Amino acid sequence: MQTLLPELALLPQAGRAPTAYFENVTEAWLEIGFGAGEHLLWQAQNYPHIGMIGVEPYVSGMAKLLSHLDTLSPPGGEGEGEGAVYPPLQNIRLYAEDARDVIAALPDACLSRVFLLFPDPWPKTRHHKRRFVQMEMLDQLARVMRQGAEFRFGTDDHSYLLWTLERLSAHASFSWLARSANDWNTRPADWPPTRYEGKAIAVGRPCTYLRFIRR
Repeated sequence: MQTLLPELALLPQAGRAPTAYFENVTEAWLEIGFGAGEHLLWQAQNYPHIGMIGVEPYVSGMAKLLSHLDTLSPPGGEGEGEGAVYPPLQNIRLYAEDARDVIAALPDACLSRVFLLFPDPWPKTRHHKRRFVQMEMLDQLARVMRQGAEFRFGTDDHSYLLWTLERLSAHASFSWLARSANDWNTRPADWPPTRYEGKAIAVGRPCTYLRFIRR
């Protein structure tokens, strides 16, 4: 972490376009709370023209992603000898604090996709105010998302599912893309599985996958 994180660290600057933190990207996506980083890494590898901004305040999650990045092979899988060091993916930038800092610094209509996958559901009623999905936060997401941008939310918590559907359905800036039950019970092909999701499925907790478009 001491060597790789400073190289990839994002320092939010008010009004700076997210693509300006990268070289050779055409748009930017934001993942809020990336856990061990499996989803973020997959997206970065499969969409090299997209600048991926990942936010994760927990040290263990950040360390796991950085460990994955540190062991990546170069394109083609051909090394340069034992002990060779390869540069990390250049379309990833990381922030180890509160995602609200990044969102507040972004200019209007600058993100093409936002991910909030299996966040802490804060199940106790008195803790619901800590859930990331709040109407005020949706206002902020609507501000930084382009028209037609997509917000993806995954959860295995039924209470948080209903909470999220209620608020996003009531928000004038978002439309739910589901047309059938299969649309939210089945993970899309470009939505790779994560370790946390696998644990939920293993113990019998059904997972749901919501997609909303910025009107």
